[in-house]
Amino acid sequence: MSNISNWIDAHARFTPNKLAVIDQQQQYTYANLADAITIDACMLKHTLRVGRGDRVAYLGLNSVEFISLMFACARLGAIFVPLNWRLETPEYDYILSDASPKALIVTPKFKHQVDALNDAYPDCWFVLQDAQSAGVNKPTSSTESWHSYSALKQSYDRNLSSYNAHVDLNTPLLIVYTSGTTGYPKGAVLDQKALFYNALNSQHMHGMSTSDTILTVLPMFHVGGLNIQTLPAFYVGATVILHARFDPVQTLAAIHHHKPSLTVLVPATLSALLALPQWDTTDLSSLRSITSGSSIVPIDLIEAVASRGLPVQQVYGLTETSPIAVYQTAEQAKTRFHSTGVPALHCQMSLVGQGGVPVIDGDVGRILIKGPNVLFEYWGNPEATAQALDNGWFDTGDLGHLDHDGHLIVDDRAKDMIISGGENIYSAELEVHLNCLEGVLEAAVVGRKDPKWGETPIAIVVLAPDSLLDKSIILKSFIGQLARFKHPSAVIFMPKLPRNVMGKVQKFLLREMILTEAKNPI
Repeated sequence: MSNISNWIDAHARFTPNKLAVIDQQQQYTYANLADAITIDACMLKHTLRVGRGDRVAYLGLNSVEFISLMFACARLGAIFVPLNWRLETPEYDYILSDASPKALIVTPKFKHQVDALNDAYPDCWFVLQDAQSAGVNKPTSSTESWHSYSALKQSYDRNLSSYNAHVDLNTPLLIVYTSGTTGYPKGAVLDQKALFYNALNSQHMHGMSTSDTILTVLPMFHVGGLNIQTLPAFYVGATVILHARFDPVQTLAAIHHHKPSLTVLVPATLSALLALPQWDTTDLSSLRSITSGSSIVPIDLIEAVASRGLPVQQVYGLTETSPIAVYQTAEQAKTRFHSTGVPALHCQMSLVGQGGVPVIDGDVGRILIKGPNVLFEYWGNPEATAQALDNGWFDTGDLGHLDHDGHLIVDDRAKDMIISGGENIYSAELEVHLNCLEGVLEAAVVGRKDPKWGETPIAIVVLAPDSLLDKSIILKSFIGQLARFKHPSAVIFMPKLPRNVMGKVQKFLLREMILTEAKNPI
């Protein structure tokens, strides 16, 4: 196997008429999907001149085109950069500047988010999916600076090769941007080997086979939506039911109509399903389990699903681990509500204390992961790479301990990360914005428990003596600057931030303080 696009080619030979993808508008057999990948690979290679190592960014909801373009990049040795469609223009500007893609392919729904950036990146093809504009030459007028995806796919000689030489499993394939602990996102680079071994881990975790039907409703710009089940489904030759985005009513309708055997839901989306009156009457018998993770899964959610006779398989991992690192099998999930599981089939885990010394069983330590599924590097950031990786061990920054028979219990996440509705939010990114506001002396952001989202960010702000800022102005300042899901749900003013003798903000005191502020108005 030279690269993972061969998965699709092989299934097209063995079972050409088997359904590979069913989305909300069309169906693709494995033969159809193989053809689509060939066309996209030829277009990227011969028209856009994308070669090994070049980046191709994609901004759009879940779609067959997303999948086809990713596998086309795998075939060419190019690097696919899926963009979070919840971001704002300045955030896209940073990522484009950092990744320097050769092409940015955008669906019409999100064109306005990056339109203003077109002239700033003259070496990047700005391609509008489903656009009808004619011609393929790079226009000079800013009013005609978008290329048509459909026109580009007609612009090359179909007899030309859609392959590149020297592409193998060691070739990087994905750059997935994670919120940065220093205020800026970092691009985690995953090579094809990481995705292959992640697929093997998923196959073992879920008992996944060609007879399975996978329901994908989480966004594929996250490794959770893309890699926990969707990409592994294409490895085993299963069928993927693909929703453009999560909608609780449509999700239950798909379970009723398509009878999927597996799906992934983060706690926030699972809660949304349980809140529907249809939850109690929808036939769930086709499902073997529901997989959940991204944040600590509340016991009451697991119990509510279990009352319908359905186990919740917990999975632990991060973008940097592709993400599957620790999990439960369906059988383990039936009786183990409090633990996350054991190290994946192709993973090692270590819990360490001060100085990197392994802790005694039962003691809390930092969770380290090692395996072929761990990231290759942080894009263009050797310093961050060196900090995160030590002799192949990835430091998650999370804390956990082992129960009496070796199952991991995650005690706390990386201290400055907030997980809201399955989205990772790093406080540093919000703090950079707050500290740039005129009239703010200093600011800190911590998470507060929320019944709907799991957590929401809370801004604690110290104002300058002559500041004219109020809570409303501060909250409005985030509009158009950071994605809506990152916006604080409340602002609390303090005369000063608590600090230790080294001057470090004591965020644990802020977390304790906001518990008493929960009922205060914004």
